[in-house]
Amino acid sequence: MDLTERAYSLAESLLSEPLPRRWSHSLGVAERARSLRPILGKDAELMEAAAVLHDVGYSPRIASTGFHPLDGARFLRDQEAMDERVVRLVAHHSCALLEAEERGLRKDLETEFELERPALVDALIFCDMTTTPDGECTTSQARLAEIIQRYGPDTIVGRFIQRAAPEIHAAVQRVEDQLAHAHEAGQPI
Repeated sequence: MDLTERAYSLAESLLSEPLPRRWSHSLGVAERARSLRPILGKDAELMEAAAVLHDVGYSPRIASTGFHPLDGARFLRDQEAMDERVVRLVAHHSCALLEAEERGLRKDLETEFELERPALVDALIFCDMTTTPDGECTTSQARLAEIIQRYGPDTIVGRFIQRAAPEIHAAVQRVEDQLAHAHEAGQPI
């Protein structure tokens, strides 16, 4: 079984029944990852695998700290021996260090999992933060507003996402610029 097949199977087994909306979101994020193939090159499969797995830490079967990037990455590393780069992307997806700081877990996340290269970090931020909870495409502005509304502005998630907003929007813009450049260069998008 190749990396993406394994990732889809595992994510489905952890999310589809207990968290169907989270599963729909993960499928949408993976679809966004596929749309980045023209700019990802040899890392396209890796990104799609990370995209479909990015929220597995929400699964009641594996949640332990309540911080899904850390729980998901630990599970993928320790129980599944998943590709190290996929694990790092899951651990650090969508500015997770800032949320880890809010939760008192920044040192744990930083010491256990290295950051992946910036272009891939940006790509996963783009995929996650331009996909609604139901798996549809959206803007990063609308996505962040939805997150703040859902969790509340004064919650851990609300505070984190407001702090992370400038970096999220900048990462999305960098990816959109790369896609536009690829389109201008005649690459199929």
